[in-house]
Amino acid sequence: MNLVGTLLLISNDPDLCNTVNSLSNPLKFDTLCVGQLEDGIKLLRNGVTVDLVIFDQSKRSPAALLEWVSRDRICVIASSPESFSIDDAASLGISHVFTKPLLAASLNTLYKSAGFAGPASACSQISSTAPLPEHRFEELDHNRFFFAASPTMLRIYDEVRLLAPVKIPVLILGESGVGKEIIAMLLHKYHASTERTFLNVNCAALPTELLESELFGYEAGAFTGAMKSKPGKFEFAHNGTILLDEIGEMSPQMQAKLLHVLQDGSFSRLGSRSPTKVDVRVLAATNIDLQGAIAEKRFREDLYYRINTFTITIPPLRDRREEIPFLIKEMTSRSSLDLDRSFVFADELIEAAQGYHWPGNLRELKNFVVRTLILKDQNAALNDLQRKTMSSPGGSKSKSAPTSEIEFPAPDVSGMKGTINEMKNRTEIRLLSDALVASGWNRRKAATTLNISYRSLLYKIQQHGLTL
Repeated sequence: MNLVGTLLLISNDPDLCNTVNSLSNPLKFDTLCVGQLEDGIKLLRNGVTVDLVIFDQSKRSPAALLEWVSRDRICVIASSPESFSIDDAASLGISHVFTKPLLAASLNTLYKSAGFAGPASACSQISSTAPLPEHRFEELDHNRFFFAASPTMLRIYDEVRLLAPVKIPVLILGESGVGKEIIAMLLHKYHASTERTFLNVNCAALPTELLESELFGYEAGAFTGAMKSKPGKFEFAHNGTILLDEIGEMSPQMQAKLLHVLQDGSFSRLGSRSPTKVDVRVLAATNIDLQGAIAEKRFREDLYYRINTFTITIPPLRDRREEIPFLIKEMTSRSSLDLDRSFVFADELIEAAQGYHWPGNLRELKNFVVRTLILKDQNAALNDLQRKTMSSPGGSKSKSAPTSEIEFPAPDVSGMKGTINEMKNRTEIRLLSDALVASGWNRRKAATTLNISYRSLLYKIQQHGLTL
């Protein structure tokens, strides 16, 4: 094999050595791995020529390497942003700093800066989009991951790392699909009880009676069909973390019971007279405007302040478009394994994805990636994205045809009444669609914008067959 370069890795982490070696082999890069800084300097002193150096920072400074290797050929891998920051690197003139785990995209950035093409992997060849200057990546359970590159998401990552060890309630806000559960999982990952259980309960998925038994459990004979006792989610999550997702949809009756649990950490199973004591970290998430819900008496103000010791608001995907190329890469890599397919997204398609507003956020983006992988028709995917972008707020169609302009249908033979009904339906559909898109499909917010009841909005959505 004709080698095109040599990389020196200074690390005693076998996983990192394996990762760098596997990512470098497709490029025909020779990898030298030594465990200590002194061993690496000894190789350089003895005349070994290397094109790149990756230094695994572990309470050591890479300053000694500067005598032997130019600054633009050195990359520092830090265990955390706090252990070796961008400022630390800048003081030494080093421009490449990444945090563990090392990603193919990060290594690709280093290769390109040194004048080499990136590793020949599906993940790194998806797009030639400019690499991200700074990012944070965290692997989570169940094949989930956290990624941040925009200023807002990087700040959220820093906040999460500060909040994680502190056992206080955290309220996570954001539109549907932005990744509120991901933030909750990241909070749990860095909590002291991370080895304990993490449970997610969707408060909107169950009626009040079932939600109560789901959260607090029940005793045998508490109701028809309760043949034996069953512990609830709070008991299962003892010494761990519980996420109350869609807490804004919780009934007033359940809100009162939850408030009692949060105040003293005790509750009673259905049908039991003895209290159960638990120690659970409670996180809450919702896409509803809780301040508005409080004003409308749909959410208890005292419960709001109990769960709102600290609030994290996740921006929608359209406000962090610079992250879309990497997200597509990572979703493609993971979905390709599930679907047993190898696929490379074209640059033009990724650029079109960055131009679309993604009202469904990460959930819609993942569906788009999976659908494209299955159909393998990039032209169709590109045309679909361009069509939706043109008709979305801010698209060229929207600019040339404002929402106040109504397209009148041509009169038909059914007479004036049929024409008027058709005009009414078209107008209603347009107003509903505009309100839903503008609210990111937050139906309560859309109902408030349209000045109609939430129930009426649900009926009209069903009546007209509107979908995300």
